[in-house]
Amino acid sequence: MKPEIRANAEGWLDYFAELKLSPFYLDRAKPSGNLGEPEVSVSHAVQVSPVPQNLAAPTAIRPTSKNPFAAQPKAETPAPLPVIKSASLFEAGERVTNDSLELIREHVGDCKRCRLCEQRNKIVFGSGNAHAELVFVGEGPGRDEDIQGLPFVGRAGKLLTQMIEAMGLKRDDVYICNVVKCRPPENRAPEPDEMETCSPFLYRQLAVINPKAVVCLGAIAFQALYGAKQSISRLRGQWLEFRGIPMMATYHPAYLLRNPNAKGDVWEDLKKVMAHLGLKIPAKS
Repeated sequence: MKPEIRANAEGWLDYFAELKLSPFYLDRAKPSGNLGEPEVSVSHAVQVSPVPQNLAAPTAIRPTSKNPFAAQPKAETPAPLPVIKSASLFEAGERVTNDSLELIREHVGDCKRCRLCEQRNKIVFGSGNAHAELVFVGEGPGRDEDIQGLPFVGRAGKLLTQMIEAMGLKRDDVYICNVVKCRPPENRAPEPDEMETCSPFLYRQLAVINPKAVVCLGAIAFQALYGAKQSISRLRGQWLEFRGIPMMATYHPAYLLRNPNAKGDVWEDLKKVMAHLGLKIPAKS
């Protein structure tokens, strides 16, 4: 080796020694005559695992389009989900866990949900047997009911009591309530929005009592439970249903006070209710 080359190489070796790189070249052997490739000593050789002979060739990857605006294949449109009819707002609001008449009365509170509260004296919630097999539903409180806070205590109420007793029952055996809980001014018929606001409480009352039969007294009560305006003279005496509860409409006692000749029709209706409840019907009636 020429002196100048040797001196240059020694300079580089000294430099590598200062950098502590000696282990990377001290074990390297002299170049062999095989294509000029250096032989690596076993002590510092890296153990390389042999490549399996049955290794599958990598799958070619298709190049994606470089144009972001290029047309892409359309995804399949998913099948539409089935439409399930849900409960109405009022039906959903009526469902209360462990409901009771006491809880319903608590929820009514000092109600100011509609205009009927403006002139009322007392809320008329309902009265009678909480486990009654028969429920009578009227349209709304009158003057006497507004004063006492009890349903059907005026002249029409006395006639209703006579009707109940003619069936072989007492007022304490049945439950009596109204569509609206406050007296409409001048005893007018409740307005549709007033009925809509108050009727959910009636629905809850019927659900809690779960009677064997409901008697609607007059067109307003029938409309609140049946959901449509119908003539009582056409539908009275017929069995219908309210949410699985047998229901029958008949004339309101106040109507009978003005039209006594219709009492016979009401008695025929009540006899059907008695038969449904398994009550004994008088021989001469």
